[in-house]
This record gives sequence, C-alpha cells and structure tokens, in this order.
Amino acid sequence: MILVNTEEVPGHRVVRCMGLVRGNTIRCTNVVRDWFAGLKQIVGGEIVSYTQLISEAREEALGRLVQAAQSVGANAVVNVRFTTSSVMTNACEILAYGTAVFVEPQQA
Repeated sequence: MILVNTEEVPGHRVVRCMGLVRGNTIRCTNVVRDWFAGLKQIVGGEIVSYTQLISEAREEALGRLVQAAQSVGANAVVNVRFTTSSVMTNACEILAYGTAVFVEPQQA
C-alpha cells in the first residue's frame, strides 16, 4: 500500500478513485502514566510515556486506514492526514484519513 500526503503518487497515475477512507482509535492514559507525567511537569522535559502512547495510536489508526483502503480495492491512499481530538478527560482520538485510489506506474 502506497501512502502519501500529496495529491499524486510520484511516477504513478491515478486510474480509479474509491473515495474517502479512514482509520481511528481512541486511547486513554492510566493512573501510573498520569502520576509520572505529573512529576515530569515539575522538572520539565518530554513525557516519554505519552509520546509512546500517541505514536502507538497513530500506527494503529494508520493500520486501520490501510485496511479500509484494501477493502475497497485501493493500492494507494493520497492526501493522508492525521487529526487528534479529546473525547473525554485523559482520552483522545487519533484519526487517519485520505483518499483511496488505484494507481499504475507511468510509462516513460
């Protein structure tokens, strides 16, 4: 699966457009992570456990995006974007979305 955040796939032409596809996940923190994050706020710096949590959530949302694209017969997704929103205290949604397309290599 080709994933790009541009309108076109370099060296390919779009043969068919299947429309919008998305993948999302909602993740929340836990008491231990929150406790350590609170300590980190005192001394400053990166909250590594939160960085890891969001990174894992992005990968899961991206994997679900790929599954959605495959289910409609796409071999690429263009204009891939991510968005994040808070859904409740200590929980956020990561959404990956884009346009599912079928591409072929351009002939020289």
